[in-house]
Amino acid sequence: MSDDTPPGLRIMAEGLRFPEGPVALADGSVALVEIEARTVTRIAADGARSVIAHVPGGPNGLALGPDGMMVLCNNGGFAWHEEPGILRAVGQAKDYTTGRIERIDPRSGEITRLYDSCDGERLKGPNDLVFDGQEGFWFSDLGKSRPRDRDHGGVYWAAADGSRIVEAAFPIPGGANGIGLSPDGKVLYVAETETGRLWAWDVLGSGQLRKAPWPSPHGGSVLCQFPGFRRLDSLAVAASGNIVVATLVSGEINTVSPEGRIVHSIRMPDLMPTNICFGGPDLRTAYITLSTTGRLAAMPWHEPGLALPHAA
Repeated sequence: MSDDTPPGLRIMAEGLRFPEGPVALADGSVALVEIEARTVTRIAADGARSVIAHVPGGPNGLALGPDGMMVLCNNGGFAWHEEPGILRAVGQAKDYTTGRIERIDPRSGEITRLYDSCDGERLKGPNDLVFDGQEGFWFSDLGKSRPRDRDHGGVYWAAADGSRIVEAAFPIPGGANGIGLSPDGKVLYVAETETGRLWAWDVLGSGQLRKAPWPSPHGGSVLCQFPGFRRLDSLAVAASGNIVVATLVSGEINTVSPEGRIVHSIRMPDLMPTNICFGGPDLRTAYITLSTTGRLAAMPWHEPGLALPHAA
C-alpha cells in the first residue's frame, strides 16, 4: 500500500474487478458489484468471497430494497483498459444495448428488470440510487461516453414495484453520479462527475423537485464546487447531515457540510476511491471501494453514517 494509507484502514478483499456499490449487511459482510466481472459479490467479514448474482451489462449502484430484495443500477457495460496494478473504464462496451434498473433476489440470484426507459427515452447509464423511505427511490444516470461524444446525465425517481418512473432533473451534462438524501428527506444531493460539482434540490414529493430558475441547467443549486481537477463519484450521507463524497483523481474522501463547505478530507491509497457506505452496529465503520486497484477497504469513521431505509 502507498504512503496515502490513512491510519486504521484495513483491506477486506483484493483482486476485485472494479468494485463499486458497497452495501453493509447485518452479519458484517458487504455486498458490492464488480463491474468488469459483471457480478454482485458478497465479501464476508473474514474476506471470504461468494457470488450473489451474475449480471449481464454493467452492475453499478446497489441498494437494499423492500422484502429483502436488492435493487441495482445497471449501466449497460463499459469497455476496459488494464495495465499492471490499474483497471479502469474507457467508455461504452461494444455489446452495450441499454441501461436499466433491476431487482435481484439475493437468495436465488434471479434478476428482474424494473425499468429501461422513461417517457419513451432509453436510460443510458444508471449509476447510483437511494431509497426515499416511502414508495420508491431516486437514481442517477451518468450517461455513456464514446470516443467523440457522450450522453447527458439525469436524475430520476421510480416506484420500487416497477409501476412508475419520473425524469426529475435533466440534463446534467457532466454526468449524474452519487446521489443521497438529507436525514429529513427534504433535500436531494447529486454529484456531477466531470465538473466536480455537488448539486442540491428541495424535495417536494415523489419525483418532484423544487427547481431553481435559469441559468441552472436542470433546476439544481450548486452546493459545493470542488477545487482543481477533481471528478466526483458516489456519496453517502452522515447522521449529522454532512455529505461524504468519493473524489476521483485526487484520491480523496471529502466531507461537505449542508452549508457547502468542505470540512474534512482524507487521502486514500488509490486515485479512484469510488464509493463509500457505513455499517457496523453504530454505523461508524466506513466501507470504501478502491476501484482501480480492485480492493475493498474498511476503516473507523469520525462520525456515524445515516441509517438507510430497508437496511438489513
